Amino acid sequence: MDLDGTLLNSNSELPAENVAAICEAASHGVDIVVVTGRRFNSARLIVDQLPCDAQLIGSNGAVIKSKSGETLYRRLLPVDIAHQVLDATEEYRAYTGVIFDRPDDRQVIFERIDWEGPFIGPYLRRHRNQVAEVVPLTECLDGEDPVEVLFIGECAVLRRLLGMLKTLPTAGEFKLALTEYEHRNVSMMDVLERGVSKGAALAEWAARQGISRDEVMAIGDNWNDREMLEYAGLPVVMDNSVAELKSLGWAVAESNDECGVARAIRKYVL
Repeated sequence: MDLDGTLLNSNSELPAENVAAICEAASHGVDIVVVTGRRFNSARLIVDQLPCDAQLIGSNGAVIKSKSGETLYRRLLPVDIAHQVLDATEEYRAYTGVIFDRPDDRQVIFERIDWEGPFIGPYLRRHRNQVAEVVPLTECLDGEDPVEVLFIGECAVLRRLLGMLKTLPTAGEFKLALTEYEHRNVSMMDVLERGVSKGAALAEWAARQGISRDEVMAIGDNWNDREMLEYAGLPVVMDNSVAELKSLGWAVAESNDECGVARAIRKYVL
């Protein structure tokens, strides 16, 4: 299941009803996997609230980790590709960050941080101890492959950026994952290693567990969930999903503010 817009309500809270259904499913032997665009240390704050075992696919499929933080799978963005993306997007620098898979500080690098800004500010204030500024931003690429290059800002700005990135000569060397929340006018776009997606990582996880796709239910709400939903034997979209996902004929659960995850688990699993 996805986190934002799916497992979490509109206030980014984890409803008790969802927790109860997840833990009941886990008690019957169902494997619980949170699959999110958030990086591991951000998503872990939510997953740690589940009083049952769970694994975590983070950064839109770039990493798979256990709840305790053990890395099970990782596909990083080659540093030379990251550098080319940064060189091509200098005019968008105020929206740009670089994410690394590191244990402590300097996991999230921005050039200059507007801590009170409406888009980046709230995201970064929750993780101040893991954030750093590097000027110019390209200097943070000192040989270590990052997990991703992240862009966060208004929907219209990121749509323009998406179109521009698709025209780069190196566009075939990376994957773009877009998440939009039009009601808040905020978008996030990840530039990832080629072939990385929530769906590819979920397939990798299932293969390692010896689980067929017919035994997998996936629940999501946004563009970056589509490949995960296409992989699953039982795809379920939230009632608050982007319109295109709801038009594909998949099962639709109640909204994230109506504990749609819990209702889907009780209906299709329990």
